[in-house]
Amino acid sequence: MQRYSGFTLIELLITLAILAIIIAIAYPSYSAYMLKSKRIEAIQTLYKMQLAQEDWRISHPTYTSSAADLISPASTSQYSFEAAVSGSDYTLSAIAKDGQKHDKEDTTLCSPLTLTRSGSKAPATCW
Repeated sequence: MQRYSGFTLIELLITLAILAIIIAIAYPSYSAYMLKSKRIEAIQTLYKMQLAQEDWRISHPTYTSSAADLISPASTSQYSFEAAVSGSDYTLSAIAKDGQKHDKEDTTLCSPLTLTRSGSKAPATCW
C-alpha cells in the first residue's frame, strides 16, 4: 500500500473557508481604523494651519484666506484644505475626498472638519 503525503482537497477548502471568515471579520475594522487615522492626520494639519495663520498675522495686516500660504501642499489624497477670513476671524476647513467622505463618528459625518480662530471645532464628535 502506497502512502501519499500532502493535503487533501477538503483540508484546503476548510483552510480557505476559515481564512475567508477571518478576513470578513477583520476588514471592516481595518477600514474604519484607516478612515479614523486619516481624519486624525487632517486634524493635525488644521492645527498646523492655525499656528501658521497666527505666524502669518504677525507679518501681515490681516489673516490669509489662502490655504497654500499656510501649508504645502494644500491638498492630500484624502482631504483638501481651505481657509476663509471674515474680518478679524478665520475658519480653517478640511474637506474629505472620495472614500474618506464615508468617515463617521457615531452617526455624524466627519466632513468638513472646521476649526475657527476662537478654537471652536465642528463637528464636535469627530474631534
